[in-house]
Amino acid sequence: MDVIELRQFYASPLGRQVRRLLARRLTALTRPPAEARVLGLGFATPWLDAWRERARATFAFMPAHQGALRWPEEGAAATALVDEGALPLPDASIDMALVVHALELTPVREALMRELWRVLAPAGHVVFIVPNRTGLWAGSDSVPFGHGRPFSRRQLEQLLQAAMFTPVRMEPVLFMPPWRRRFLRVSPGTWERVGKLLWPGFSGLILAEAVKQVYARRAQRARPLLAPALHPAPAAPAMVSRRDA
Repeated sequence: MDVIELRQFYASPLGRQVRRLLARRLTALTRPPAEARVLGLGFATPWLDAWRERARATFAFMPAHQGALRWPEEGAAATALVDEGALPLPDASIDMALVVHALELTPVREALMRELWRVLAPAGHVVFIVPNRTGLWAGSDSVPFGHGRPFSRRQLEQLLQAAMFTPVRMEPVLFMPPWRRRFLRVSPGTWERVGKLLWPGFSGLILAEAVKQVYARRAQRARPLLAPALHPAPAAPAMVSRRDA
């Protein structure tokens, strides 16, 4: 799944509905603080425009195996083709990150998580959007979220905690089926309301927000339990030969 296929999907009627639905959920979920430094990783540009208005700086990093597209369309480009395991950013330089079409597709998942932790400022926030393994979207290879490795809620929580992130919100999203039939796409809002009520575990996606953990460590000297005192050994007795006796 490369950026051309992703762009084509989000330009289709089904993709535009998904884009609008996720935009509403992201806006309701969280917003970057004023003057924040924001990073979009993967294919996050469809939702970065709304965040860019409040941000001091916004970057769109696209993995090398997917390719890159110019963003934004007007003004100076803020897009870079990167290695997810070595992000070209200083430590603690990002206040908020949005990760879409990245975590389920990357071949270096643990390295990506380490890099996100490194570049986030203390108590920085990161939002992940990943396919739900029990949802219909993960089983359809005709849509972007049907590629790569999907996650269960528990798997995603374990991954975040192992990478020293604290999950603060984990929500199901996208209950409408991934079928390109007009009568099934009449009211995505209805699908969301009914899906949350009747089958919350079968959403197409999981939207998770997490905070970077920073633990203070104190260097402690190892103290021996026993500290034996050292005493000089007694002098050896003088040797007396038989000739002198």
